[in-house]
Amino acid sequence: MTPTQGQAPGPTPTPASAPGAAPGRSSVLIDGIGLLYTGDPEREEIADAAMVVQDGRVVWTGPASRAPDTDLREDVGGRCVIPGFVDSHAHLVFAGDRTAEFAARMSGRAYSAGGIRTTVAATRAADDETLRARVAGLVEEMRRQGTTTVEIKSGYGLTVEDELRSLRIAADWTSETTYLGAHVVPDGVSADDYVRLVTGEMLAACAPYARWVDVFCERGAFDGDQSREILTQGMRAGLLPRVHANQLTEGPGVRLAVELGAASADHCTHLSDADVDALASSDTVATLLPGAEFSTRSPYPDARRLIDAGATVAIATDCNPGSSFTSSMPFCVALAVREMRMTPLEAVRAATYGGARALRRDDVGVLRPGARADWAVLDAPSYVHLAYRPGVPLVARVSSLGRSTETLPAA
Repeated sequence: MTPTQGQAPGPTPTPASAPGAAPGRSSVLIDGIGLLYTGDPEREEIADAAMVVQDGRVVWTGPASRAPDTDLREDVGGRCVIPGFVDSHAHLVFAGDRTAEFAARMSGRAYSAGGIRTTVAATRAADDETLRARVAGLVEEMRRQGTTTVEIKSGYGLTVEDELRSLRIAADWTSETTYLGAHVVPDGVSADDYVRLVTGEMLAACAPYARWVDVFCERGAFDGDQSREILTQGMRAGLLPRVHANQLTEGPGVRLAVELGAASADHCTHLSDADVDALASSDTVATLLPGAEFSTRSPYPDARRLIDAGATVAIATDCNPGSSFTSSMPFCVALAVREMRMTPLEAVRAATYGGARALRRDDVGVLRPGARADWAVLDAPSYVHLAYRPGVPLVARVSSLGRSTETLPAA
């Protein structure tokens, strides 16, 4: 889309009187924005822009020439401003790493879901302090790279006690917590017995600490019937569904997600025409996780096929110790452009607005009046540089709810 024109001319507001501003509270004009990517489909890009923030919310956006008066002003020196990235798929509560597994894959061994059990053993053995430190470190890495909203899954405990503590820990960092007791079947338990545990005692303990229920519907994990039972019981407990779907093979995961009205089907690497049609005709977001394909030397999802069909696409990191140990949304944006045939605009849209859609949020992933003041300043004139200059730390400043967590370097 082309840069959008601003609001119609009108009277110049007095200080702290930008449209939507609350009297008596300090308003801040973010000025000197070379390009504002709003993430709002109705007004996606504004050149030579400004933005007004007050009390942790965006209250105005438009051309700098029409900016209202405010109490304070900050100049970003012609840089690009984008919404904070929305990472809608991450596994951050774990201990240990799987360096040896990664090295073996890079030597030619194929990826399967079996390595998850290695992380399960390390996570069960770790104390709460170790797990909290790992989550804190990864969330801070994400924030430095522009992520202001993250979803965090359980799934490396696979006992009632360990899944519960994983969700309690995750809830200290995000409201987007996901119950993934159905990650894999742990050793020493039959699949039928474990599904009964996941849909019974474990679900009852974990549901109060989760917003979402997820299942790994895949060869080596849970089949279609098991996945339907797990998701259905989770929904009865008040949780919203999302699905790990079609990562390793074509299978029932995507169509199950659409059937149950899941917010997202994640991975979507191996899709039939029926899968693509189902996503395109539904509100279920296809969340693509290119870090997993990069780290496993697997075929990338065909984002072009999904977008051209009319499906809503999100990008997320899938940050986890086995198949995608990256916390960088900019890296995933670059992969999406280079490897999944997305344009730079489509990729940044998927990493912001798309991620918000995958979490059924309309207050993040966008910079429009009423949204959270979660934004990032790029040390570049355009978001295109996220793909044009891969691997370069372009995020110069991050603000969440209007509070800055980085300092701009000298222009």
